[in-house]
Amino acid sequence: MAEPLSVAVRRGEIVESVHRVHAVAVQGGKVVARAGDVALSTSLRSAAKPIQAQPLARARADLDDADLAIASASHFGTELHVEAVRTLLRKTGGSEDELECGLQDGRPPERIYHNCSGKHAGMIAVCRERGWPVPGYRLPDHPLQQELLQEVAVFADVDSESIPTANDGCGVVCFALPLERAASAFARVAETRIAGAMRARPELVGGGGATDTELMRTLPGWIAKGGAEGLLCAASADGLGLALKTADGNARALRPALASFAAQLGLNLPAFAEIPLENSRGERVGTAASL
Repeated sequence: MAEPLSVAVRRGEIVESVHRVHAVAVQGGKVVARAGDVALSTSLRSAAKPIQAQPLARARADLDDADLAIASASHFGTELHVEAVRTLLRKTGGSEDELECGLQDGRPPERIYHNCSGKHAGMIAVCRERGWPVPGYRLPDHPLQQELLQEVAVFADVDSESIPTANDGCGVVCFALPLERAASAFARVAETRIAGAMRARPELVGGGGATDTELMRTLPGWIAKGGAEGLLCAASADGLGLALKTADGNARALRPALASFAAQLGLNLPAFAEIPLENSRGERVGTAASL
């Protein structure tokens, strides 16, 4: 097994910590680059959102790029993002009161400001189109969540019974896949209408400064989506799928690791190679960069 990527956090000349990052690239069903354990069981968390939004894209041909991008988002809760969620709800007959994502610390005490509210709005819309009950749409035994499990299985090309599930931070079902299967799934997502929306509106998928948003801005034609606990999945328009996972769940290692891994694939990401560290005075005191 190839060694994981290593990202060192330095304060001056002092190495304070080292993060290990597993990574894999898949194209045409084959692994073309690897670092660490490509079979690592990985919770997709929010990286599943572009897959979870697929039934919405199929159900509503009238939705535009903003609607589909916000349904795939872990957004920053800005007015731009919140208005996009409200627009999606209005178009599909939903209401803010139906959102079951709960409240989020550090944000206004309204569910629509939750970073997963767009995903939930999309789920509500699918329930209406299918004639399914909206209350409880997030629960494992709801027909929507059962269909989304099958959706993940199809994109990852695995048996649905082999996919571990749990309760995500916003209350819906979350899924785990081997890292290589996550990369392969994103290669398939890249061919869909959801991918087109993400490419068109990357600022809605995360927000300015978010790793997934900035990667899409840096590499035109690519899609990217982060997941909690240090996961990043991405894919090019020609079907190169990537997945990176920090062993300790710290997302600060993702950009330097991504820059290092991308270089193996002939991709240049100089703005990602080093993260500056600042103290409370705004002084630069260190960096996080690949060893």
